[in-house]
Amino acid sequence: MAIAEGASTGAVRPGSALLTGRLSALMFMQFFVWGAWAVTLGLVMQTVGIGSLIGNAFSVGPIASIAGSFLLGMVATRYLSPKMLMVILHLIGGAILFALPSLITPEGGGSFVWLLLGYMILYMPTVGLANTIALKSFGDRTDKFPFVRAFGTLGWIVAGLIIGWLGLSASPQIFTVAAIVSVALGLYSFTLPNVAPDAPRDESVLRQVFCVEAFGLLRQRSFLVFIVCATLISIPLAMYYAYASPYVGAAGIENVSGTLAIGQMSELAFMFSMPWLYRRFGVKPLLLVGMAAWALRYALFAIGDGGAGLWAVYLGVALHGICYDFFFVAGAIYTGTIATPKGVNAQAQGMLTLFTYGVGMLLGSQIGALLYEQLPATPTITDWQGMWWYPAIAAGVIALLFQLTFRDNSRTEAAA
Repeated sequence: MAIAEGASTGAVRPGSALLTGRLSALMFMQFFVWGAWAVTLGLVMQTVGIGSLIGNAFSVGPIASIAGSFLLGMVATRYLSPKMLMVILHLIGGAILFALPSLITPEGGGSFVWLLLGYMILYMPTVGLANTIALKSFGDRTDKFPFVRAFGTLGWIVAGLIIGWLGLSASPQIFTVAAIVSVALGLYSFTLPNVAPDAPRDESVLRQVFCVEAFGLLRQRSFLVFIVCATLISIPLAMYYAYASPYVGAAGIENVSGTLAIGQMSELAFMFSMPWLYRRFGVKPLLLVGMAAWALRYALFAIGDGGAGLWAVYLGVALHGICYDFFFVAGAIYTGTIATPKGVNAQAQGMLTLFTYGVGMLLGSQIGALLYEQLPATPTITDWQGMWWYPAIAAGVIALLFQLTFRDNSRTEAAA
């Protein structure tokens, strides 16, 4: 059956080495583009004198996740294949990235934020699309997904190391590096497997735009609890993405991009163990450990400094592997397990992106901006320490809530 389907769609047989290589390259470039600029954007903006706009700049991604998820719900299920959407979105996005560096100035800061919003509306749907292409290409072999996704982490690491090696951690030219790879990914996407979009259903376009079928999965109690907790944990997550780079710089560390890449190296190491861990322990222990790790990370940031406590800064960064893999990678697999029997995998992955990178991180970016406003114009390491206690406590409470309310019924619910 798999061979016949591959012949009819042009896809490679699920599980083949060639397919794994092609999807690994996809993930590498997908996250290289994002990692090239997202890691040190806060430091760049603070350096050029528009630090007050950091909260707004990191709010555009969540807003774009919401708008882009609805766009994906309409287009991916009705008009275009995931492959062609990747081509279009990354080529247009690359052109926008080339234009962004000239606007990162005190005079052009407002225009920069608006154009970044336009770019992110194009980019954010591609995260769900990349997951969908990989998961559908592998068919029942979802255990291979973490291996392929690990190359996304590798791409993020390589991007950070290149930015640090080139001395661009505090330079607007981080967007130029991202632009080059975005165009390359757009062209490469022509070669991706021809996975079919979600089959159109006998329902109105409006129902498809708003992913009604995917939202219907929330009637399953365990999935509803997962989505709520995923949204909540994304609130403190947003503060890491926005403010980790200026915090690390305040600790006296010069190679900020290279230091933050330690977190992705940790993520890569744990990524390869995810298939075994998922089979051995199931989804709940992994999700719970991931949330608890966020609380520990922020507590370490709250006690870390540029002197004797510098170890806490490095350890907090290194915890990223557990923070991200144990929650977001396991969460993507869990979402696919729930959604696949209903035939709404693309919509469900888009919905997960909407709630996590959308609603949750939008709230987190704005809450983080309010906390940042309470700091001096040039925060010291002591100022940063007080700020990190807020997300540490929040993540701990969310982990406790998840432990008390979530039960893994994925096998029963998938069969139903």
